[in-house]
Amino acid sequence: MRFLFQWQHVDVASRLSGPDGLRALVAQLDGLELPARAWERDVFPARLDRYDPAMLDMLCLTGAVGWARLSTGPTQVVGATPIALFLREHAEAWLPPSRAERASASQVAQEGLTPIAVKLYECLFERGASFGHELMAACDLSNDEYRRAIEELVSAGLITSDGFAGLRVLIGSSSTRLEAAGRWAAVTSSGNLPHEKAVETFAWALLGRYGVVFRRLLARESTVVPWRDLARVYRLLEARGDIRGGRFVSGMSGEQFALPDAVARLREIRRADPNDRLIALSAADPLNLTGIVTPGDRIRTVAGNRVVYRNGVPVAAMEGDMLRSLGEVEPDVAVEAAALAAGRRVPVMTGYVGRLG
Repeated sequence: MRFLFQWQHVDVASRLSGPDGLRALVAQLDGLELPARAWERDVFPARLDRYDPAMLDMLCLTGAVGWARLSTGPTQVVGATPIALFLREHAEAWLPPSRAERASASQVAQEGLTPIAVKLYECLFERGASFGHELMAACDLSNDEYRRAIEELVSAGLITSDGFAGLRVLIGSSSTRLEAAGRWAAVTSSGNLPHEKAVETFAWALLGRYGVVFRRLLARESTVVPWRDLARVYRLLEARGDIRGGRFVSGMSGEQFALPDAVARLREIRRADPNDRLIALSAADPLNLTGIVTPGDRIRTVAGNRVVYRNGVPVAAMEGDMLRSLGEVEPDVAVEAAALAAGRRVPVMTGYVGRLG
């Protein structure tokens, strides 16, 4: 975990900055679905100095980065709705194969969508990317009808927008009116990307994300690719000399594969003394690996929950209004960890478990 905090730029000394830094972060978290609100409220600010939402909009508007829902669920879009950010050059790898089958308006009409949502999608399919006021006029929709249709189509993974502004409006993190939030477009896939190529893209994405990959890490991933398929790719990459195979992380069963740079940095961190610094992360953060890499129970990946680590070990967690200890620490450290987890100073005792009022 100490290695991962540096690898994913959460450690203060490894933080990135500016648009280039943000693009590097998106590349590292390529194709990962997280709660929509967590991206800008928790994940990027934890890794980037002075994160500015305008930087993400610029990356989207220039075509470097895209966003969409890859899974499906309730028609209402809220802060907890899973949304993936990805490099547009990899979009075909992340979009489910079924997206290619739903590329026509007539097929979308059979998806169980409301007539208004189907009508809006048909308009987008025929016109291409369009602004909100154009869609409302072309489909003769009121503001409320337009918003409900957009939400339904975003939730179904059928549309996206040029920037991130439209999603911010839907989850309530922006006061901009939805019809003024930029252009919307249908999310389509050609379906021409071979399955093997998509698996290889995912395999490289995992290496970029974690440095060292083993089967248990898939428990934190939203894209379902069998480990046997990934292992086949990794063995080929190892045979070519592109990556290393071996036993890099103790306590993890099965095969392990790593980038050469990751192996070198793991050794450096192992030799370095811990600094005892506390790191607090949202439980929705990709590095919430409690119960996966670290011992103990899983902490639900809810954006409002928080986990506090000391030297890579989880020591406290805030779940809803429940604050609990995850390990034995000195009283003064427990107080600081509780404050970081709760977001304010709270009275605690060693071995604390309590509900905050």
